[in-house]
Amino acid sequence: MLAPTSFFLDYGCHIRILEEARALLAQGMEVRIVTYYLGRNLPDLDIVRCAPTPWRSDYEVGSSRHKIAFDVLLSWKALWTALRWRPHLIHGHLHEGALIGKVLATLLRVPLVFDFQGSMTGEMLDHGFIKEGSVAHYWWRRLEARIVEMPDAILTSTIHSAELLDHVFQRTENVYPLPDSVNLDYFTPTCLLPEDRQAQRAALGIPAGRQVVVYLGLLADYQGIPQLLQAAAWLRARDYAVSFLLGGFPGVEHYRRQAADLGLTPQDVVFTGKVPYETAPQHLALGDIAIAPKLSATEGSGKILNYMAMSLPVVAYDSPVSREYLDNLGVFAAPLGDAAALAEALASLLRDPDKGRAAGVRLREYAARHFSWERTGRQLLQVYEKLW
Repeated sequence: MLAPTSFFLDYGCHIRILEEARALLAQGMEVRIVTYYLGRNLPDLDIVRCAPTPWRSDYEVGSSRHKIAFDVLLSWKALWTALRWRPHLIHGHLHEGALIGKVLATLLRVPLVFDFQGSMTGEMLDHGFIKEGSVAHYWWRRLEARIVEMPDAILTSTIHSAELLDHVFQRTENVYPLPDSVNLDYFTPTCLLPEDRQAQRAALGIPAGRQVVVYLGLLADYQGIPQLLQAAAWLRARDYAVSFLLGGFPGVEHYRRQAADLGLTPQDVVFTGKVPYETAPQHLALGDIAIAPKLSATEGSGKILNYMAMSLPVVAYDSPVSREYLDNLGVFAAPLGDAAALAEALASLLRDPDKGRAAGVRLREYAARHFSWERTGRQLLQVYEKLW
């Protein structure tokens, strides 16, 4: 596996890489993950890291131009590893992983699988790196189209992404929707006793008697964090007894200042910072309602599945990806990016906690039927076998 990111960090695509690798190991396969210099090692995974950039060894890579240097270093490490280990298949995550993987797969004469987790140019637009309709947008889209042509098979994290590959890039052959899944034995609402739940809420400064809206993921504008804070201010201005518990990184201080500018107190919005994946269930168990205000129309949103497994009612913007996970069991806000609509969706659950609890139970049952990593591992192996 090629993972062009600082694997492992406790969010998003990292969790998909982690759980796919574990699912393949459970199927009896050997998996070696080649990734960037920084990140957290995990005891059950074989992880190989590239060299750091010479000018700054502690650089945390996000969506940045520094990724070009890291991808060069990753390419050399991947080539060295592939020539020594001789894998039977290359599984490239993200577009850079597919591009590097194509070179290795051609050299070794093995199949290449591309794990497509959203449009590369769509993400660049979300992050403000390019402007729609610009010359840069045109050339990046052409590169993305070329990368999409390269693999022997493409896995998509959502059905919506498979449809995007068809409609935008005209790629339909050997495209397999493989939605994100969740470990329901790990993410379980019984992971905290009621007395521990109350004690941890109090320790975080959440006043007794308040309902808690919980979020766990990256803190970024494209994740809808500004709209989330505006919704929190809307609710507090109308005297809803609610606190928001936000777990994630980076930008904690930035969003803490933004919350203060909206008149929200530390009791109204609690920022916990980075939450390790190992303690994510306990963090989510502190909530009564979960929120997923992501603004991207192309990326997956695997956090929703964790919310569902925890039997939490989920409020999300009405997008194809959210509907794909939640079906008709979520509470949806429209239009995308409207903070007042998000607040009103939350208010409908805050006014009727019993409705929320019943929705949460149905969501966990739905996740158990449709989103299992064990099933994902079997599907991955079937895709590989078709290529071999």
